[in-house]
Amino acid sequence: MAVQRKVCRGVRPREPGEIALLARDFMNFFDASRRQGVILSFGGDISENVLFSLGEVLRLRMSQGETDATVAKRVFAIFVEQAQNVIRYSADKVAQPSGPSPGLISNGVIVVGMEAGRFYVVCGNELPEADVPSLRARLDHIASLNSDELKAFYREKLRQPPDEGSLGGSIGLIEIARRSSAPVEYDFQELGAARSFFCLKAYI
Repeated sequence: MAVQRKVCRGVRPREPGEIALLARDFMNFFDASRRQGVILSFGGDISENVLFSLGEVLRLRMSQGETDATVAKRVFAIFVEQAQNVIRYSADKVAQPSGPSPGLISNGVIVVGMEAGRFYVVCGNELPEADVPSLRARLDHIASLNSDELKAFYREKLRQPPDEGSLGGSIGLIEIARRSSAPVEYDFQELGAARSFFCLKAYI
């Protein structure tokens, strides 16, 4: 009796060799991530609900290690700030509500890992090219401040009304810098179509 291969509409069955390549490619990606010290990696559409779930995973992973409680708390706080910045400011949104809302769903990437004995949290997302100069200026200013100046700047910002168009990101950037053990790293890559890719990395 002949065996029939059932094919779903629009789906081409893979040959055995192709399956092996698929497994090898993803195994190589997984191994490279482990060699680079990646603890948690997420890329795609992120919302407050997804952030909560990822946060629980991160808490569990860090509690299983020998991480100092204070360091773990700082890693988690920076992770939350980074993820919220993606949710609030990514130009690639699934839904665009009329105002700030917990229902925002935005596209980006966030990674937590270890490098040279230090934790790092890095996030990336697309943003309008027109937003780059002001964001770069804010980050340059924050990077120029020492710990005491950051503390004073943070208090000053709390007393002021939010920046135009801000959803709390200015305060969040200062929080990330204050909790980091080294100056934050940031970069912008032009994508065309009046957009850039923004990347921010903090060490703890």
